Amino acid sequence: MNDANNIIVRVTHHFRHPAERVFDAWLDVETASRFMFSTDTGDLVRCDIDARVGGEFVMTDRRADGDVEHRGRYLEIDRPRRLVFTFGIPAESPDVDLVTVEIQPADGGCQLTLTTEMKPEWADYVDRTRAAWSKILGALDDALTTDRPV
Repeated sequence: MNDANNIIVRVTHHFRHPAERVFDAWLDVETASRFMFSTDTGDLVRCDIDARVGGEFVMTDRRADGDVEHRGRYLEIDRPRRLVFTFGIPAESPDVDLVTVEIQPADGGCQLTLTTEMKPEWADYVDRTRAAWSKILGALDDALTTDRPV
């Protein structure tokens, strides 16, 4: 996907949890179902994760106006430092984004940087994408803070 014209959206979040715990949450069905892709008015009704390079995930958010299926494929899994996957919503577009999650130990926890690479035609969605990933990272923090370890 590395096209010089692609748009890069980057968000960061500091967690008070070890890098391993934050990383594992992305690949654990129970934890991921509490923070990934669900909206305030939706309900995540499906969360399938095949946590291996080449494996896929499918997450379905049930909303008032219908189900929204999110799909992706894991391209790199380097626990606990780096996770790279594709992400798309097939019903809306055949395009996929490239998402890179990088985690570094920091200040009694870790710092997570999430980078999304999108095709130029999605430029109008930059702010929305940044806000959505920021919300997901906040929900991940809440999930790890309020529940048992992954």
